[in-house]
Amino acid sequence: MNLKPGWLMLLLMPAAVWSVPINHDGASQEPKEEVQEESMDTGLYYDRYLREVIEVLETDPHFREKLQTANTEDIKNGRLSKELDLVSHHVRTRLDELKRQEVSRLRMLLKAKLDSTNTQSLQMDHSSLLKQFEHLDPHNQNTFEAKDLELLISAATKDLENYDAERHDEFKRYEMLKEHERREYLKGLDQEKREKEEKRMQDLKEKHRQHPKVNAPGSVAQLREVWEETDGLDPHEFNPKTFFKLHDTNEDGVLDEQELEALFTKELEKVYDPKNEEDDMMEMEEERLRMREHVMKNVDTNKDRLVSLEEFLKSTERKEFNNPKEWETLDAKPAYTEDELQRFEAELRDKEEELKRKAETLHQEQELLRERGKALEAQKREYQQAVLELSQRKKEQQAAVGQPPAGPNGELQFQPQTHNPEEAEAPAGARNSLPAEPPQNLPIHT
Repeated sequence: MNLKPGWLMLLLMPAAVWSVPINHDGASQEPKEEVQEESMDTGLYYDRYLREVIEVLETDPHFREKLQTANTEDIKNGRLSKELDLVSHHVRTRLDELKRQEVSRLRMLLKAKLDSTNTQSLQMDHSSLLKQFEHLDPHNQNTFEAKDLELLISAATKDLENYDAERHDEFKRYEMLKEHERREYLKGLDQEKREKEEKRMQDLKEKHRQHPKVNAPGSVAQLREVWEETDGLDPHEFNPKTFFKLHDTNEDGVLDEQELEALFTKELEKVYDPKNEEDDMMEMEEERLRMREHVMKNVDTNKDRLVSLEEFLKSTERKEFNNPKEWETLDAKPAYTEDELQRFEAELRDKEEELKRKAETLHQEQELLRERGKALEAQKREYQQAVLELSQRKKEQQAAVGQPPAGPNGELQFQPQTHNPEEAEAPAGARNSLPAEPPQNLPIHT
């Protein structure tokens, strides 16, 4: 999906980027083949909906033309959203379908959330609950209107602007958790082992600090190093304009955040090596984020989160470009204060106590269910025994009155008539040849 800079800035800022070095062959420049770029996840919970809306809108020639001529302000202030009324019917139909699918997905999320909190709600007010989602109009759940596009752009812009701050907070919590676990680990050791382990950890920290000097990101020294070591060009022939075009890999006329972060790989390799125990790759990614923010702050004058060629060339004319301040890596100072760490540990303790209470409650409920299961099993056995005794009693009563025994469902069971074995074995002719018994009480003739 090939998007214009303004649209890319507002809607397709990647949530997580793993940048790699860009290798250019300075000796031979072959024509570049057009490669379909992989669509990267923005990290937003409505990422799929966002991307599908963009893809559908770009199929409309009129909207695509307006998008190409729109600037950042047109997108932010909602003027571009009003062009939605002029798109073709099949595009609007597809957008309506996407919105209904998104509403259905959000309803499922809400239901799952309510079920997880054991909230008894037989009749949910979906319209009211959907108001907590800001990227669509909850009052109209069937059609995609201009307001939906405006809300989608507004929500994505706000969420992506807050993304870097959230990443910094996550990293701080990661560092505090790492320090907490380190202290807890040392507490469990005896004094001799603790002193030995503390010394080993301190040696690893010192080893990590013994790295080459890191050039300030965006400075002439840093860019020349990329020009020489990554691009393979003569450092004395460094040209900012040529450098910009070399690293505008998608040739859209701007350096986006991925392209900028790729420029810092050589600097980061001076400090971090995944093979070293003392080097933390989470810290490396935080360092990369700090470097990108530093360049954006000093170069991106219109704050559209993109660096144009004009902005880049102007930054090379400043005094800081040739004489920057020394860059301080993360190891220069901790990411948190001792007070913040203590508050974080108190929060961990509270969560641990809450989990213990929940575990104890679950254990009690499990024991209760086990006891109920035993009681039900005993009742089942008693019921089965009672049924057997009742069945036996019925058979005995039926035998006493000469009735055929009853079957399992109460039906009568007739037994075949049995014969005397000796009579059965006698030949038929023998039975017929026996003299008949003389009749009784007949007169006697003389």
